[in-house]
Amino acid sequence: MSAATPIRIAVITDAHANLPALRTALAAIDDIGVDALYHTGDLVAIGPHPAECAELLLRRPHTHFVMGNHDDWFAFGLPTPRPEWMTEGEWEHQRWTHARLPATLRQTVSLWPDSVQLDLGGTLIRFVHYARKPGGAFHGAPTPLTSGARADELFGPSKARVLFYGHNHDRSDLVGLTTRYVNPGSLGCSREAVARFAIVESRPGARYALTLHAEPYDPAALLSDFDTRYVPERDFIRRTFMPQRFEVRSA
Repeated sequence: MSAATPIRIAVITDAHANLPALRTALAAIDDIGVDALYHTGDLVAIGPHPAECAELLLRRPHTHFVMGNHDDWFAFGLPTPRPEWMTEGEWEHQRWTHARLPATLRQTVSLWPDSVQLDLGGTLIRFVHYARKPGGAFHGAPTPLTSGARADELFGPSKARVLFYGHNHDRSDLVGLTTRYVNPGSLGCSREAVARFAIVESRPGARYALTLHAEPYDPAALLSDFDTRYVPERDFIRRTFMPQRFEVRSA
């Protein structure tokens, strides 16, 4: 595809086994019309629909994946013995997630790269889940990045003009010395019942247009499926990562 041909892509991150949010995002993305979709890690775990989300995205044409920490634990196994920073509840949750995914899928996920690059009409874009430590583990992400300088320090030198990432679930858009760092916000883990994603389109002269989107969805089925599927740590997950039920208030 030549640089003169407009290209439009969608970017999602951290779908986290939230099927209603994923379906809502994909419907909106299809209405917009894109040439490709990129998911920047953590397709599975936390939510109650790991198999359904994996099947939906993996059968979608022109979809590209990078490895997240939850994907890594499925593909290569949980760290053993259980590390101190992983609670017994999280350990059981991961085991529950892995048991609901086809074993044959491990080989597919194991091939997902840590980083993907795309030349979007002359704009170099890089997709990662997050920055890794020298030993290979992801840096912790308790809070969103607050400055482009901090992002430069964390991710290191890059020739990319735009770097998409996820991992900490919070939407962010920062500009470093030469790179723009964009987290579209976790698709599957949000206190608001919205499915978040980004759209990037090439423009003449190696320019681009980037927009962030948030489509509302009904979380009722998502929240109830934690109970009907007996998801380990479901109360903590709903309280910490998920939207609350819609409340009908009298006038």
